[in-house]
Amino acid sequence: MKANIATQSQRFSSSRASGDRRTIIYCILAAAVQLTYCLPSPAQEPSPSPAITGAVVNNPLDSKPAIVSDSLGKQPIETQSETRASATQNWAIHGDAIEVFQGQPGFHDPYNGPNSLQSQDDFRQTSTVDLFFDARLWPGAEVYFNPEYYQGFGLGGTRGIAQFPNSEAYKVGKYRGDVFIPHLFVRQVFGFGGEQEHLDEGPLQLAENVDISRLTITAGKIAVGDQFDNNAYSHDSTSQFLNWALVDAGAFDYAADSLGYEYGITAELNQKAWAARVGYFTVPRVNNGLATDGHYLKAFQLVGELEGRYQLFGHPGRVRLTGWLLRQHLGDFSSFLRDQSILINGLREPYRIDYGVVLGFEQEVAKDVGIFGRLSYRDPRLEAYMFTDIDRALSVGISLDGELWRRQNDAFGFAYGVADIGVTHRDYLNQGGLGVLIGDGKLPHFGYENFIETFYNVAVCKWVNFTADYQLFVNPGYNQDKGPISVFSGRITLRF
Repeated sequence: MKANIATQSQRFSSSRASGDRRTIIYCILAAAVQLTYCLPSPAQEPSPSPAITGAVVNNPLDSKPAIVSDSLGKQPIETQSETRASATQNWAIHGDAIEVFQGQPGFHDPYNGPNSLQSQDDFRQTSTVDLFFDARLWPGAEVYFNPEYYQGFGLGGTRGIAQFPNSEAYKVGKYRGDVFIPHLFVRQVFGFGGEQEHLDEGPLQLAENVDISRLTITAGKIAVGDQFDNNAYSHDSTSQFLNWALVDAGAFDYAADSLGYEYGITAELNQKAWAARVGYFTVPRVNNGLATDGHYLKAFQLVGELEGRYQLFGHPGRVRLTGWLLRQHLGDFSSFLRDQSILINGLREPYRIDYGVVLGFEQEVAKDVGIFGRLSYRDPRLEAYMFTDIDRALSVGISLDGELWRRQNDAFGFAYGVADIGVTHRDYLNQGGLGVLIGDGKLPHFGYENFIETFYNVAVCKWVNFTADYQLFVNPGYNQDKGPISVFSGRITLRF
C-alpha cells in the first residue's frame, strides 16, 4: 500500500530510449494483420464425431455469446451460439490495440493526500497493444503466448477512487511504454465423450469441437479473471464498461501483480447445466508489487467457483458463487490503530488469512437485452492486498445489443455501483493511512462511494470500434468532502 504505487511509478517511468516503441508495436500489429490474410488457413477438417450442438462455451443453454476474459477484464473471448460444425485450428494469430482517453473538468477538492486524485489532474490516456500466438501441441493440448505493449497512466496516476474509472489503466504507468508478457500458458482438455459443442476461435481460444462433459487443466502465467467471476454483459473493458468494479467484483482481492497477472494452475469440470472451477495462484511478495513471493506453500491464493445455468421464461441465465482464500503478510487495521509504529504497508507481521465471496448473475430478459449484478465481500479487518480498497460492493446494470435499433455490432450499457469499507478501515484512513488506490491524508466525513456509468459502443468498420463513456462519482475515496467527479472517456478498439 503506502508508497508502493508512487515508488513503482517512478521506477517504471524512467527513460529507456523507447520513444518510438509504440510506433514499432503498431507496425508489428499491422504486419501481423497482413500476414494473417496472406497465409493459407491453418484449419483442418474435423474427424467424424457425434452430432454437434452449437452452444456457448461452458454454457450450451445460452442463446447469446459468452464472454471469457483473459485479464483484469481486458480481453474477452467471444463464442457464438449458432449450431454448426466447423474446422479445427492448429494455430492462429490475433491482435488488438486499445486507446483510452479520459478526463474530468474539475471538482470540489479542499485537501489532498499522497493517494488523492487532484482537481487539476484533468486528462490521462492509456495505450495497450496485444499480440496472441496460439498453437495446438497434440489433440486436446494448446499453448498460448501473449506479449503486450503498455503505455500511459490512469487519472491521478491510478489513485484517488476505489472503484477506478479505467480498467485499461494498470497500477504502474509509463510515459514511454514497455513490453511484458501477460499470458504464457498450456491448456489440456480431457473429454468424457457424449454430446459435443463447438468453440469458436478467439485471442485465447483455438477453434475446435469438444465434449460438453470435459475437464480442462490450465497452467502458466494467467489472470484470475480468465476463468473466475465472469459475466457476459460486464467483464470486457475493451468493448463494455470501463469501471474496475464492473469489469470485476469490487471486493474480489484476486491474485495479481501490479499489471494484473500471476502464475497459477486451474481445473474446470464442465457439464451441460453447471460448471465447477478451482485454482491455485501465486501472489506478489509485497502488495502492489511485481515480484512473486517464492514461498509457494506459505503465500498463495485459492479460488473456487460454482456456476449454474438455467432458463427463465425461455431466456438463458447464469449464477456464479465464487469464494477465495488469501495467505500472505497482511496488515491488520486494529493493530495499527493501537500502535502506529506498525507499518501496514511495509514488511508486516506473520502470515494472515484473508477471505471473500462473490455472488454474481447474468440474465437475458428479452432478445438483445440483458441484466447483471454482483455482490461481493471480503474481511474488513485486513488490508486489501492486490486489487482495490473495497470491503463490500454491489453493482447492477443493463446491456442492450444494437440489433434492437438495426445496428448489429453496436452496444449500449448503463450500470450503478456502490462500495463500502469496515469501521477500522475508515479509522485507519482518517489517521492518514494509505490504501492500494486511496488515501486523502484524513477521512473526517465518511460516505459510501457511489458511481454510475453509461456507454455507447459504435462499430466504425469491421476491425474498429469507438466507445463514448461517462461516469459520475459521489464520495470518491469514501470522502464526503470531495467531489462529485464527472469522468468523460473515449475508447478506440482495433482488433483482428
